[in-house]
Amino acid sequence: MRSVVYTQIERCPQSLLSAIADYSVADLHEALGAIEGRIRLMSPRMRPIAPGQRAVGQAITSYNYPGDNLMIHAALNIARRGDMLVLVNGGVPQGALWGDVAGTFATEKGIAGVVADGPVRDTGALREMGCKVWSTIISPAHPEKRGPGAVNIPVVCDGVRIEPGDIIVADDDGVLSIPIRLAAETVEKARSRAESEVAIRAQLKTGASLFEILQMQNNLDAAGVQVVDATWRDETGS
Repeated sequence: MRSVVYTQIERCPQSLLSAIADYSVADLHEALGAIEGRIRLMSPRMRPIAPGQRAVGQAITSYNYPGDNLMIHAALNIARRGDMLVLVNGGVPQGALWGDVAGTFATEKGIAGVVADGPVRDTGALREMGCKVWSTIISPAHPEKRGPGAVNIPVVCDGVRIEPGDIIVADDDGVLSIPIRLAAETVEKARSRAESEVAIRAQLKTGASLFEILQMQNNLDAAGVQVVDATWRDETGS
């Protein structure tokens, strides 16, 4: 791989980003479907540094040599207001990818958030300034700034392939990547799911049974589950 910085990404309409921002990671994950939804969801290792964080934006990707963070500065330099920085170093603990100085500039610049598959540091200061960060590792490990690396190439972040321009959605539950080509369809399915859940909650507040609303007996029957009106000792004689 050659060291390179691509300054442009495919841009999607702001209206589409705003529509996606109306829905949670959980709703969008479900809306993507059983296969895409799993492929594009980062693992539970990717956690927010503070509760209540939420961010949506297009990915500016940065691949960094383990122990080095030169390319995060190149990425931050070309990123626009509302973008999400996706920083990777292979998920190793050497060399903090993000800290409070970069966070200060990112906050002033209007960067939506940072997703790092690797270490971040200065988390107290980042929380205080309101810089929204998700990471797999917290460590103060010293980073070099020598490269090699690249900006705005496809990367693997916590097991998920991210292409520059993919829409990144992050909240308390985790981080999800949505390709632009799937975004409009995903929004429609998330809207339908959210409306359905609003109706279910309304029924629950009137005393309805969730088991009956969701028709879970049908699922039990399909799975071949027996329902026995007795204790396990009564049936087995144990």
